[in-house]
Amino acid sequence: MTVHFIGAGPGAPDLLTLRGRDLIAACPVCLYAGSLVPEAVLEHCPKGARIVNTASMDLDDIMAEIEAAQVKGHDVARLHSGDLSVWSAMGEQLRRIKAAGIPFTVTPGVPSFAAAAASLGAELTLPGVAQSVVLTRTPGRASTMPSGETLENFAATGATLAIHLSIGNLGQVINDLTPAYGADCPVAIVYRASWPDEQIIHATLGTLREAMHDGISRTALILVGHVLGASDFDESCLYAADYDRRYRPQSAESPWASWEHGDD
Repeated sequence: MTVHFIGAGPGAPDLLTLRGRDLIAACPVCLYAGSLVPEAVLEHCPKGARIVNTASMDLDDIMAEIEAAQVKGHDVARLHSGDLSVWSAMGEQLRRIKAAGIPFTVTPGVPSFAAAAASLGAELTLPGVAQSVVLTRTPGRASTMPSGETLENFAATGATLAIHLSIGNLGQVINDLTPAYGADCPVAIVYRASWPDEQIIHATLGTLREAMHDGISRTALILVGHVLGASDFDESCLYAADYDRRYRPQSAESPWASWEHGDD
């Protein structure tokens, strides 16, 4: 028996990985994270599978389901939204599963920030503008923030910020970021990225308060940075004609030429 932790992606059911789909189809038990996992993903469950919505369950309840499946020798598909590497609460489940000696696997999923960037048609790292993306959040009921992980500290780097779980703290976000980025810095709010009811708000730090409306509350990502909508940026060397790399040597006289053609 194995528990398969599966990132179910940001919302669109066809953004589920093939590996995730096949694991779901092979597991007689499926535990899924409520409204954050689309019902269409559950259609991959085998006929007669035990399908449990964990939205109202605590960690003890979830572990009870896993242990009951273990007694029966049934594999479990444990579905979380997005990707499991950030803000999934997988860590606390793994700690208990490891202590119980239960085997597990982890299958990554498409993260929400990547889905949001795709909806915007944006690259979050542009040469000469920003080469780092910071995934962060503001303090909330579920988790506090370490003292050094403040929006002001991250803003000082000039990186593109993908601020999760913080739409309810929008005033704090604006106040904390404006001194470093400036009031004219572009912002995009992507609500329910990749879902049918996705909404996008384009603004700046200076106009964001006025641009927001009541229809956007939870499951919204805040993207901040000068890469958003930028057009005056350097081209990378990657596709430059004079850039010498393994699969496109600059010339036969290149010191790498014989190696790149497979010669020792």
